[in-house]
Amino acid sequence: MQTFPLITILLILPALTALVIGFAQAKLARTIALGGSIAAFLGALPLLGLANQSPGSGFAAEQNVPWLSNVHVNFHVGVDGASGLLIVLSTFLQIFAVAYSFENIKDRVKEFYICLMVLEAALVGAFSSLDLILFYVFFELSLIPVYFLIGIWGGPRRVAAANKFFIYTVVGSLLMLVSIIALFLRTGTFDLLEIQQHLQTSATPLTQGAELLLFGGFAMAFAVKTPLWPFHTWLPDAYAESPIACTVLLSGAMAKLGTYGFYRFCYTLFPDACYQLAPVIVALAVIGIVYGALVAAVQRDVKRVIAYSSVSHLGFVMLGLFSFVGPGQVSPSALQGALLQNINHGISTGALFLIVGILETRRGTRRIADLGGLWEQMPVFGRIFLIVTLSSIALPLTNGFVGEFLILLGAFQAFPVAAAIATTGVIWSAVYMLWMFQRVMYGPATDPATRRVADLNRSELALLAPFVVLIFLFGLMPTLFTRGLNVSPMTPAVAAAPSVPGALTEASR
Repeated sequence: MQTFPLITILLILPALTALVIGFAQAKLARTIALGGSIAAFLGALPLLGLANQSPGSGFAAEQNVPWLSNVHVNFHVGVDGASGLLIVLSTFLQIFAVAYSFENIKDRVKEFYICLMVLEAALVGAFSSLDLILFYVFFELSLIPVYFLIGIWGGPRRVAAANKFFIYTVVGSLLMLVSIIALFLRTGTFDLLEIQQHLQTSATPLTQGAELLLFGGFAMAFAVKTPLWPFHTWLPDAYAESPIACTVLLSGAMAKLGTYGFYRFCYTLFPDACYQLAPVIVALAVIGIVYGALVAAVQRDVKRVIAYSSVSHLGFVMLGLFSFVGPGQVSPSALQGALLQNINHGISTGALFLIVGILETRRGTRRIADLGGLWEQMPVFGRIFLIVTLSSIALPLTNGFVGEFLILLGAFQAFPVAAAIATTGVIWSAVYMLWMFQRVMYGPATDPATRRVADLNRSELALLAPFVVLIFLFGLMPTLFTRGLNVSPMTPAVAAAPSVPGALTEASR
């Protein structure tokens, strides 16, 4: 299939930008990186419209051309509503990661921006790949720039954090590669759509044991990347030690490779295994929701509070993805809420980490005990911080509420006890986020330096304002972004499931 090569262009833009930076003067690296990031974001915006269409295969902007013909690997890419939104989110966050770094990265500037641009290309490729080997290449490629970003520009424990992150993710990825090769030996192709058709129409389908084993290989890679409890232990150190720009992309975009992988590949290839193991995944998700919230509440570092909150919030996404109401049938509202919450988490968490970066620049610390009394000195910063905090705890009219409402609505239909326990996570999130906000902004000013802290300047305000707009836009008009999220790639039974505009309307109210 040949169409306008939009995705290829989106892959080439950041890669070409990285190449230009490599040959340019160091003082121009920032400007070139920002220009390339803006161009990639503007180029990705048409995906929002294309993904709402429904071509024959269900994918827009699709390209399928031979790449490694002798081993049946094609450059097969395309997007639907879920992947299109994630690509736009990734390119959006990239702009702010680059812009924030203008005044905060002083050493090896060219290498830093090259790593950021390579990471963007890898994310675009992973979110659009419809060939398993192509996906694996981009999935693994994303590890390399993050490893260097943490290991070179990170905090005091950066080397240990980078090594832990790399080892965890590589081991999970290798298990997925084994499953990919096994599928090729069974079907003779690496193409996702061809494998799906073969598995559904073959006279000798996969045995139950084989499907569970193959699902396990994919699930391990995606569970580590998400991360799903108990595969999360790399996350606190990686988030805490990485530079802010890397943390924004790592939490806001790269973590979505895990949840997206469950949706795109496990749903498509192993629907029976997904249904059979749904109670296990839901149990782990609920544990992650409660565990992440409780551990976040006792952290002393603002960045670690947000890191553990991601474990909790992404547990909600996994709960929605595996809220099966029957064989091959996921609750439509839970599925739609999970896909939407993927985006909402990226917006809210990306903004929170930028806020932490600004806070650390102003005060030279992230320790909650060393902060306090900032509201009078930074009223504009405090109001934006409060809005993003309320978004993170899913206050109605903000983006976080709509996704969690739909997830819990569907989860109560499938796993009422698990959903009831998960609901307590909403309460706990209010506890730790508001407690953290109160101590940072309203606590006693223990350091005289607090009196000399300046409020946001124009560039910092421009950095955070778009996130505030999106928080309310997603919260008040979620249907603008969910038209392409009504179809699951799993089976015709789910694909035919009705959309839930009524639920979205009630949630937005």
